[in-house]
Amino acid sequence: MAEAIKVTIWNEFRHEQSNEQVRSIYPDGIHRAIGEGLEGTFSVKYAVLDSHEHGLTEDVLNDTDVLIWWGHMAHGDVQDYIVDRVHDRVMKGMGLIVLHSAHFSKIFKKLMGTSCDLKWREAREKERIWVVNPGHPIVEGIGEYIELPEEEMYGEHFDIPQPDELVMVSWFEGGEVFRSGCCYTRGAGKVFYFRPGHETHPTYYNPDIRKVIANGIRWAAPVARSYPRYGHAVPSLEPIKDKG
Repeated sequence: MAEAIKVTIWNEFRHEQSNEQVRSIYPDGIHRAIGEGLEGTFSVKYAVLDSHEHGLTEDVLNDTDVLIWWGHMAHGDVQDYIVDRVHDRVMKGMGLIVLHSAHFSKIFKKLMGTSCDLKWREAREKERIWVVNPGHPIVEGIGEYIELPEEEMYGEHFDIPQPDELVMVSWFEGGEVFRSGCCYTRGAGKVFYFRPGHETHPTYYNPDIRKVIANGIRWAAPVARSYPRYGHAVPSLEPIKDKG
């Protein structure tokens, strides 16, 4: 039997401690709600902002196949050397799933090379997340769309590079649309941005949202191969004739 994919779920874990509404929805933290939908299928561990090295030590990251990142109110509190550490692991093959407001996280902006800015509105709007790439493995088992009765609106323009693959697009009750499921390759690693998940809505209990995240983990998991060699290529693969 193949070894379970090793997943680390990272969360700021600040809203749940300071906002009673968020705590009532996610009493054990957003990270635990996400993990609840994954445990039993994957090997899951957790990390939060206020842990030593934000819970993302060298040992933790070296034992992680796919890192899930949720952040919102404290992007600036994430230390740059930790961002660099995560970036290095992605470039060497670790998968990264960036959720909702983590579009503005240091790590996502570093990987994208753009502002990653967008429009937003909190009005408890209905959201339909339309599948626009039905053959993609991230939407396996998902119908034509996922409907959420209430969510925060994100609207275009979303200042990201053109996705390698666009999998889902959202429509909101107020009329806006948004690229909600975006796939990238960075170095040897894969990055999946998935839009829904505002902290004041119970989005991460939705079975289809959980299925997309699980599918995203399988898609983003590292390929079993050695990391490419760079630098001075000595010796040569074949004899080189003396041109002197």
